[in-house]
Amino acid sequence: MRILVLGFTGYLGAHVVERLRALPGALVLGGGRSPAAEYGIDLASARREQLAKTLASAAPDAVVNCAGATGGDAVTLAEVNARGPAVLCAALREAAPAARLVHLGSAAEYGPGTPDTRVTESAATCPVGPYGATKLAGTVAVTASGLDAVVLRVGNPVGPGAPPTGLPGRIAGLLRAAGPDPDAVLRLGDLSAYRDFVDVRDVARAAELAVTAPGPLSPVLNIGGGGAVPVRDLVRGLADKAGFRGRIEENATDSASSIRSAQVSWQCSDITAAEAALGWRPAHTLDEALAALWADTLGEGGRTP
Repeated sequence: MRILVLGFTGYLGAHVVERLRALPGALVLGGGRSPAAEYGIDLASARREQLAKTLASAAPDAVVNCAGATGGDAVTLAEVNARGPAVLCAALREAAPAARLVHLGSAAEYGPGTPDTRVTESAATCPVGPYGATKLAGTVAVTASGLDAVVLRVGNPVGPGAPPTGLPGRIAGLLRAAGPDPDAVLRLGDLSAYRDFVDVRDVARAAELAVTAPGPLSPVLNIGGGGAVPVRDLVRGLADKAGFRGRIEENATDSASSIRSAQVSWQCSDITAAEAALGWRPAHTLDEALAALWADTLGEGGRTP
């Protein structure tokens, strides 16, 4: 089975590649802007005709699109998250119409949730910012493509390799810099929001199952931890793993993340559809994800499935 993974060097993509390479008989090919990519593909700027030629050369049985942008201005987000999936679908229809497409979406597409309520895939989508809006546009492009495609709508991934651009990776970096100093102070924004955290290794396993599942799948499947956790608990849990002895200060007006937390104070996905379709449920607890993240931050591994 030939599987092309786009964004294969990114946070999610690297874990997906590691998982897929363990499949018997799988040939996993990397696509992206990295010099290590077997196929040079930049979805933000690729022309459909040229991308179709590249895809025809790769001859994939399945494509996993892990390429995406979480930061940057609205134009950058739109180019990567909205235009990228659209041009990919157009090129796949021409070059590899029978290939299964597994696209990684985001729970940010839903927008604000209702406290104590898990959001199903049929819920209305109302993203509050450019990131969620552009990810939703990418999802629409995939689900309307007519391809054998599924969107995995991922919650807040956490675990080994978390980038410093996201909260878990940023906190891990701050804790490593602070060390055991009892006078250290971590000044953070509002941590009162609730988020659905999911171990990145469980996301990779969901992608593997989506690639190999027989028959067509539902257009969208939620992939999350299945529970809402205060962001404050994640920070304190990671601080405990680090042996942090200092003080954590919150300032609700301190950063852009505080504004986003106020806009979306609750997010939690219903993951029963993924269990029914893929036989998937999270295998790792949040505590295990934080332990693996901290071990990885110290260079002690933690990226085993």
